[in-house]
Amino acid sequence: MVLRIRARAMPASASVSASVSAASVSVSAASVSVSVSREAVVSRTPQEIFESYVYAGSLTQNADALAECFTEDGVFEAPLLPAGAAFPHRLVGREAIRGAMAAYYERQAKADTRPPNLAKSGYVLHTTSSPDVFIAEIDTVFDGDGDENGNAGEDRVVSLVQIFRVRDGRIARLRDYFAPGLVS
Repeated sequence: MVLRIRARAMPASASVSASVSAASVSVSAASVSVSVSREAVVSRTPQEIFESYVYAGSLTQNADALAECFTEDGVFEAPLLPAGAAFPHRLVGREAIRGAMAAYYERQAKADTRPPNLAKSGYVLHTTSSPDVFIAEIDTVFDGDGDENGNAGEDRVVSLVQIFRVRDGRIARLRDYFAPGLVS
C-alpha cells in the first residue's frame, strides 16, 4: 500500500520529501489499526513539477537540481535534434542527465547568451487522460538587440512543446520538441 501525501506549493528552489517506512495506529475498545509498510510518495501537481524543472534548468542552469527532477532511470530527449548537436539528443538515467547538462550549461556560460524575458514569456500546461502525462506549450521571448541609436530590435520568440511522463512526483520521461536551429 502506498500512502500519497499532497505537498503544498513551495518556492521552486525548495524541495519536498517524505518517507514512512512503517506506521501503526490502534484503538483498544473498537480496535482499529492501520499500517503502512512501503515508502510514502509525495504527489506533486503538473504545475509544481514543471516549475521546478524550469527553475532548475532554464532559469538557474543547475544541473544537480535539474537531475533531481528526474527519476533514477529518467529519460530526457530532444527527438528533433540531429546527432552531434550541442544540446544532448537523448540522456538515460539521472546521472547521465546531471553530467551532460552540467557540460552543456558550462558551454552556455561561456557563450554570449541573453536570458529570456520572463515578463513576456509564457506557457500553458495541458493535462491528458493519463494522470501521469502532461504537455507544456511554451513561448520563450528574448528581447531584441538594440541598435546604436537606442532603438529596440525585434523580440525573438522561441516556441516549443514538451511532453512529460511522471512517476512518484518526478519526471520519468521528458520529450522536448523545438527547432534545432534555435540551440547553440
